[in-house]
Amino acid sequence: MLTIRKLKKTFAGRTLFEEADMQINYGERVALVGPNGSGKSTLFSIVLKEEDPDEGEVKRDEWTMVGFLPQESEAVGDETVMEISTGRAGQIEAIEEGLKKLEEEGNVDVPEYFELQGKYDVLNNPQLEAKVKKMLRGLGFSEEEFERPAKELSGGWVMRAHLARLLAMEPDLLMLDEPTNHLDLVSLLWLQDYLKNYSGALLMISHDREFMDEVVESVYDIFEQGLVAYKGNYSSFERQREENFQRQSAAYKNQQKEVKKIQDFANKFRSVSSKASQVQSRLKELERMEMVPKPVRAKRPFRFQIPEPPRGGQVAVALEDIQMAYGDHVVYNGLDLSIERQERVVLVGPNGAGKSTLLKIMAGLIQCQSGERRVGHNSKIGYFAQHRGEMLDPEKTVLEEVMASGHDDLREEMARGILGSFLFRKEDVFKKTEVLSGGEKSRLNLVKFLVDPPNLLLMDEPTTHLDLLSVESLILALENYAGTLVFISHDVHFIRKLADRVLHVNQGKVFSYPGGYDYYLEKTGSAKNERAALTAG
Repeated sequence: MLTIRKLKKTFAGRTLFEEADMQINYGERVALVGPNGSGKSTLFSIVLKEEDPDEGEVKRDEWTMVGFLPQESEAVGDETVMEISTGRAGQIEAIEEGLKKLEEEGNVDVPEYFELQGKYDVLNNPQLEAKVKKMLRGLGFSEEEFERPAKELSGGWVMRAHLARLLAMEPDLLMLDEPTNHLDLVSLLWLQDYLKNYSGALLMISHDREFMDEVVESVYDIFEQGLVAYKGNYSSFERQREENFQRQSAAYKNQQKEVKKIQDFANKFRSVSSKASQVQSRLKELERMEMVPKPVRAKRPFRFQIPEPPRGGQVAVALEDIQMAYGDHVVYNGLDLSIERQERVVLVGPNGAGKSTLLKIMAGLIQCQSGERRVGHNSKIGYFAQHRGEMLDPEKTVLEEVMASGHDDLREEMARGILGSFLFRKEDVFKKTEVLSGGEKSRLNLVKFLVDPPNLLLMDEPTTHLDLLSVESLILALENYAGTLVFISHDVHFIRKLADRVLHVNQGKVFSYPGGYDYYLEKTGSAKNERAALTAG
């Protein structure tokens, strides 16, 4: 289906790929992994023929239909969710124009024409709308939202509409760039189950290791400008990569010992005439030796210790008889909830159940109609959301912002190390915060929390915009965090590593499970059906 041979690509003076090979067969599910900036999105652009390689070839079977979901959605006009999801928001027109252009050029027997014709036929299939509605429901849309103007929705919801269209089209090769970024846990698990049984081939970039463990069957690792193939899911890839490194390290060390032994012998007896023939024999042996290259270890998560926050009271925050409504929509009615010191609590439940609202109530950011919110003694609350850009000084650099937020004993090299683990590397730390992207601002605010932590940390989807190494760095830091943590996340690996209590939020009620995520699944029915557990009333 897709074959890449001896690929070379240089970008901004840096070689991303050299002699890189990849092959994807029909029905195969593949993850493309590598550090941020290693060339994952560039490789996608080459496969999609948006960029040309410097050398090498990229071949796709001529009858292959490719569907692509980018990280960012297209601009939204007045189209509805259904119009986006069925291709009536300009996609069909664009395909018609492409077909007309190729016909005028006489190119009706080229792969590009076959692919466009296939997409046109699918989008005009009378059964498409029924399939789209199924996908939209799985991705968290209610029936009432199908005809809602997309411009009234967040970018994340618009992305879900585009994803619904791709899934309904069922392309032969489905390419997904961070498909879980804009999903809640329920819709993520639905997509995970759907992709497990997807009939076409799948090539994805993802920073969600649990998602990859469940879906993919092979991994290509961008390493040392090459593409290294591994069979198995992401966890299997990590084990194999470490085993390979250990084997290569042992071979390299053994050979270096032998080299040193020969060189020492030659140095010792070089001037001894009776040993001359032996010395020459050994040196020729050394010349014939095929040298084992020194192995390079893949990057590891950055480890750092979060400073100990001030000690708070036994109860971090308590809510009593909370009444919260948005107009006629009642979110909570008579809610009682208490969070104890040093608990690690995750909020789960269907989209729109009120998880983010509950987090904001705890943070004191929204006023309830009635009820009481009590914070613990000596409480220092930190609230982390993805739209924290307004909390940054536009005139400060990234490094200055972190140094100003940290403790007096925070050293610059430590601050730069932490920033590096959250993708601010080298000259990035000298950028003014006003020029940062939304994702960069989110990550910078996360670092600020870690260098001067509150004793009650409230986090809404903290792993969005983080790569796999950064997620692991955050987990390692929060595992030793001495304060209280309440968070929302769609990253199951992150949840499993940190949560010791689960609050299931649904239909205005909060059900408490005093154990980890797997304990919660066990108590709510079946660990084999996470989505059913999450949506249960």
